[in-house]
Order: sequence, then C-alpha cells, then structure tokens
Amino acid sequence: MMKMKLIVTTFLAAASLLGSIALAQDADTDRAHAKAFVKDSVITTKIKSKLAAEHLTSLGRIHVDTDKDGVVWLSGSARTQEAIDKAVEIARGTEGVKNVKNDLVIRKDD
Repeated sequence: MMKMKLIVTTFLAAASLLGSIALAQDADTDRAHAKAFVKDSVITTKIKSKLAAEHLTSLGRIHVDTDKDGVVWLSGSARTQEAIDKAVEIARGTEGVKNVKNDLVIRKDD
C-alpha cells in the first residue's frame, strides 16, 4: 500500500513538473507567465551559483532578483567595497542580464 502511494505521488509530481514546462514553452514574456518566470529564475540561479563559487563569506548576504526585462537587482550587504564590486561584475557578466541595479551596502559587522 505504501509503495503504491509513493508511486502515485511520484507520478503526480512528475506530471505537474511536465505541465509547468509545457506552460513555460507557450507563455508570453509577461512575468506572470511561466516562461518569463523560468527565464528570470535561471538568470538569478546562475548569478547565485557564481557568487557561491567565489567562496567569499560576505557574498552570502547578497540577495539577487531578476525582473522580466533581464534587469538584476542586488540587495543586502557585503563586508567590503571589493566584494560589492565583484558581485556587480559577476551579475553583469551573466548571460541574459541586460542591466544591474546595485542596492548593496557595506556592513563590516555581519
């Protein structure tokens, strides 16, 4: 009985994921639609991955968001101006980014 529930749950989750992907392929570029949201999420994820790869502790307090037009918003804090500059450089160098809005502040005590 438990195996059957697991199989059904797995099947429903997979079907839901496939349905979301299908919606993403047919949607407009409006952020309310799945296609735009997936694109925005991919850019955000790429930037977060690159920031994590830098292994700078202050980069972990940087929040990344991407709007439907490919504009990346950086907010939060870093310990140095150099860390902020590195985060902006990473964001600007990421495929799909049209512009970067930097709202980062230096906070040495974090």
